[in-house]
Amino acid sequence: MRGLWTLTAALLAAGLVLVGLGLRGADGPPQPPAWAAVPRAAEHRGPVLDRSAPVQVAVPSIGVRAPLARLGLAGDGSVQVPPADRLNEAGWYDRGPTPGERGAAVILGHVDSAKGAAVFYELGRLRPGHRIEVTREDGKTAVFTVESVERVSKERFPTNRVYGPLDHAGLRLVTCGGSFDQSKRSYHDNIIVYAAQTAVRQTASR
Repeated sequence: MRGLWTLTAALLAAGLVLVGLGLRGADGPPQPPAWAAVPRAAEHRGPVLDRSAPVQVAVPSIGVRAPLARLGLAGDGSVQVPPADRLNEAGWYDRGPTPGERGAAVILGHVDSAKGAAVFYELGRLRPGHRIEVTREDGKTAVFTVESVERVSKERFPTNRVYGPLDHAGLRLVTCGGSFDQSKRSYHDNIIVYAAQTAVRQTASR
């Protein structure tokens, strides 16, 4: 079992190199300060929920409200990314926990394109204490509190921290960041937001 996890983790880390491939804004996306990477544990944690697929992610402090697509693994074993022509949509990695379940749920999104900002362009502005809300198919909204935000080289992607087991319901948001390599048409780094579920509420009827 451990060998299988190690192989899967390596493939997932490799796949994240593709997030934001070939996309670039005029001035570059915001980057988090070093102090934001220091974990600040949420004051309390909400109840762990049963499995239910997420349908929308909202990050009020940066004005994000986006539908969620399901992402699996590509034919080469790398993690899929949202289609490049749907830049205002994020994707949930459906081989892992759903947001609200015990474990680390992972949501990926592009940062920008030649046409401008994409769904997670402002992700680097998040700070510990900010709120993230994920609406689920079961009518519940899992509310998460940001604990840390870090910028890391794609060559040193922290696979275990992002995908590893947790004793609570956690969430990771991932996009590109850092400087842009014109020759490779790719950003050098990833921006990763770590959050813990702190509340659950019933979604209002539509």
